[in-house]
Amino acid sequence: MAIDAEPAPILRPAVTVATVVEREGRFLYVEERIRGELVINQPAGHLDPGESLVDAAIRETLEETAWQVQPQALVAVYQWRNPIDNGDVVRFTFAAAALAELPGRALDAGIERAVWLDREELIAQAGRLRSPLVLRSLDDYLAGIRIPLSALQVVEPAARRR
Repeated sequence: MAIDAEPAPILRPAVTVATVVEREGRFLYVEERIRGELVINQPAGHLDPGESLVDAAIRETLEETAWQVQPQALVAVYQWRNPIDNGDVVRFTFAAAALAELPGRALDAGIERAVWLDREELIAQAGRLRSPLVLRSLDDYLAGIRIPLSALQVVEPAARRR
């Protein structure tokens, strides 16, 4: 190793959130373009600095689907390595209630549309799922896995002592 060589960057997992939103036996998904391919995903995205996980889930669902939702429980926390880019992801998936649609609201770049699908319709398009987390999240939700939101704690910084 050369003395002036820069150390390799430290790669950390991406922290993401997603929601499973059920209405009349159907679930809210997005069709989005990823690397030119139209795929299906839960409403999902990255945690922004200074944002709580619950607030991120609400924001991402609204931005991607034009639906206001209220998270009710955590379904699971998944750790996954994307085989395409070897990027690690830690995904917090929430069960959320649909509150109201905001028709005419612009969707995030890359999102083609929001769709409501039942499990069978999702399975019929298994080759278009963005990741294995899409079906796994739905199946864990359908299995009744619910972790209280109180398990997620936001700890504010303590005041500095003088």
